[in-house]
Amino acid sequence: MAQYKKFALAMAFLTLAFALPLGRLVWFSIHDDLHSYIPLMPFVCVYLAWIFKSELPVRSSPAINSGMVLLVCGLAAALSYFLLARPASLAGLENSLSLSTLAWVLLVAAAGCWFLGGAAMRALAFPFGLMIFMVPFPVPVRDAIESGLQVGSAVVAEWMYTLAGTPVIRDDIFFRLPGFSLQVAPECSGIHSTWVLLITSLVAGRMILLRPWKRAVLCLAVIPLALLRNGFRVFVIGELCVHISPRMIDSPIHHKGGPIFFVLSLIPFFLLLYFLRKGETADTVRQSNKSE
Repeated sequence: MAQYKKFALAMAFLTLAFALPLGRLVWFSIHDDLHSYIPLMPFVCVYLAWIFKSELPVRSSPAINSGMVLLVCGLAAALSYFLLARPASLAGLENSLSLSTLAWVLLVAAAGCWFLGGAAMRALAFPFGLMIFMVPFPVPVRDAIESGLQVGSAVVAEWMYTLAGTPVIRDDIFFRLPGFSLQVAPECSGIHSTWVLLITSLVAGRMILLRPWKRAVLCLAVIPLALLRNGFRVFVIGELCVHISPRMIDSPIHHKGGPIFFVLSLIPFFLLLYFLRKGETADTVRQSNKSE
């Protein structure tokens, strides 16, 4: 128990040392739609660590080499934060929070290697690794992901318009429809719901699936699901504007319909999870029969 007390003290010290940027992180995430999940991540990580406590070894030697690598990387991120961070603007605040939170996460992991030990850190690798989702996107990364989702969603939406027989001309993320023009805006990229679904796939895969390749399949499925969801959303809005009224662009289905389409994307996600888990259950039964 002594090593856990030492780790708790080290984590408390690091949290106190980063109190100002961590406080800014909470304020920022509460007021930012994309990062609104961040305040929940510490509770998720602690809960998962509690679940995996039965896997913790009785004794665990310090992982000095891994701890040193994490310590150096954490100090480098902290130094970059103090030297380069310019939180005066919203973009500057987001970039500075990325550096400060990354530094805190790396230093907490380094403390885990030193005080909990290598064997304990291997048992707790998943909840510690999940802490990386506390780090906000740097603005260039956020913009790149949004742009990729915009273009991918536009391609899928064009395919759906073609299947539906709706005349359409697409120019990158712009659509010309009968009597109406439509743009896939950054707000329609679905980056928030895609990121949340990715976190869900990681947690669900770790908790439910046994085989690593099946966990990878579940995570990779998030990308096509995201593009299909966003493309379908653009398709539905365009069809409503063409067949009912262009004023449907200002309807609740456009401005408030994100959660509805997210729930729809959960249907194929959980069906895939069900079939992956069902296959594992069948394999387990066969192996049990062979052993008997």
